[in-house]
Amino acid sequence: MTEPLRVLVIEDDQITADAHAAYVDRVDGFVAAGVAHTGHEAFRLLRAAHTGRAAPFDLILLDMNLPDTTGIELCRALRAAGIEIDVIAVTAVRDAAVVRSAVSLGIVQYLIKPFGFSTFLDKLQAYRDYHARVGSTGVTDQQEVDASFAALRTSSGADLPKGLTRETLDRVRSAVRDAPTAALSAAELAAMLDLSRVTARRYLEHLADSGVVERAGRYGTPGRPEVEYRRR
Repeated sequence: MTEPLRVLVIEDDQITADAHAAYVDRVDGFVAAGVAHTGHEAFRLLRAAHTGRAAPFDLILLDMNLPDTTGIELCRALRAAGIEIDVIAVTAVRDAAVVRSAVSLGIVQYLIKPFGFSTFLDKLQAYRDYHARVGSTGVTDQQEVDASFAALRTSSGADLPKGLTRETLDRVRSAVRDAPTAALSAAELAAMLDLSRVTARRYLEHLADSGVVERAGRYGTPGRPEVEYRRR
């Protein structure tokens, strides 16, 4: 029987850390093997595992904002110490510079809070497939390389409400991100993307529920106040 992948949860908030550890234990093939609330504590645990003084970890779930450091700086310290371990960022940070740094450091997945268990499951299952590919027979040719990287790419299509598509959601996200104003109404988005107002509102509501945008009332126009959706 294959041993489960041992996961270290690094998260400063106790309730969130416990929730993420519980999520890990719900996914077949994984076990939450440790929790750290600071960068110092995490480095100590990983150093002990690296030197053989403690059981090894296979994967880190890493928050980007820790009380004593950032997730990016912790990753740099681990790499400098020769501690090679896969990392999934689990964070509310949406800054493009942080994402670029995460990619440059080899962070294999970037999971934005808040999220539901189905999204979490999708990411861990993708990582499990990737780990199985690169850890079993090794990479032998271009096809294997492509397949290994493809295993990490997940569409998260199962997380979308019925009737929503990943392609249109990507268009809506781009429109919200690139809009000349900080906020859009459903009517404005519908006009921009040639969607019905109802459809535009459904996508914006989904992004609001996912924490990507926030709802606010728009006043000063005749009739009922409109709801606008402001990018975070």
